[in-house]
Amino acid sequence: MSISPSQPAIVIGGTIAIDHVKTPEAEAANLLGGSAAYAALAASFFSKPVHLIGIIGCDFPQEHLEMLTRFGVTLDGVERSSHESFTWSGEYHENMNDRTTLRVGLNVLENWQVKVPATAAASEIVVLANMSPENQLEMLRQCQAIDRSHGNRFVIADTMDLWISIANEKLHEVLPHLDLFVLNEGEARDLTGSKNLVKAGKLILEKGPRHVIIKLGEFGAILFSATGEIFRSSAYPLDHVMDPTGAGDSFLGGLAGYLAAGGTTDVKAEDLRKAVIHASVLASFTCEAFSTHGLERIADGAVAARLAKFEEFTRW
Repeated sequence: MSISPSQPAIVIGGTIAIDHVKTPEAEAANLLGGSAAYAALAASFFSKPVHLIGIIGCDFPQEHLEMLTRFGVTLDGVERSSHESFTWSGEYHENMNDRTTLRVGLNVLENWQVKVPATAAASEIVVLANMSPENQLEMLRQCQAIDRSHGNRFVIADTMDLWISIANEKLHEVLPHLDLFVLNEGEARDLTGSKNLVKAGKLILEKGPRHVIIKLGEFGAILFSATGEIFRSSAYPLDHVMDPTGAGDSFLGGLAGYLAAGGTTDVKAEDLRKAVIHASVLASFTCEAFSTHGLERIADGAVAARLAKFEEFTRW
């Protein structure tokens, strides 16, 4: 997909982390992690500019920043701190769907307040990656996207089970401001109290978002729209998964990048169907190596080739 200067700019806020990951096959340390980092890199494959908003510490590896810059991610909104970076350590079990968090170091995140530079705040596509609902609301305010009457913004948000548990009221303040809300199946069940995901999707729509995507991991995703459409997509089939960390965040960024590449913020359900497919295919590369290494190694034409294969797999 070609990139033109007329495409909407993207701003993505959330965590930027140092990850330490162990799988049944191998382990690696000092990896690039964090929801916003994955999402920004993924978005850059379809559209630029992508503005990254977050905070890093004095120990953050320079090589990760250089890589993001090389892929066209703008780092003016990345705050540097003299304290240690946010870190996450985890271990995946045999089926690669279950993992244990071994250690979380909040560090610079503990008292972080969102700061969006003016150039980034003007972006037409606003992505609230995983961070506290309070941070998400503050980013909406700074991007002047808190009021839908502006009409020239498309707002996407993610969440996690922690915020559903400890910041449910604030999360519900975020939902009415969203054009698209993305969450996984466990989070959808926790948020709605429904074990039936179709019912859960419809219940979440009633909370305010115009569209909802429930991620199903290796089994794909379901898209729900307030106009009544439902779209069920499978995931791209992989015969080997090295590290699924960040796949959901890559999916989030892929959605934003594909929609921006369409050249408008007037997004229809049909546009979202195509975005789901493109984002799913892009996220599949994330699972094939540790951290963002799978995305970094995507060869020219590889995404298009995988899209063609995906269409072949799902045609009936």
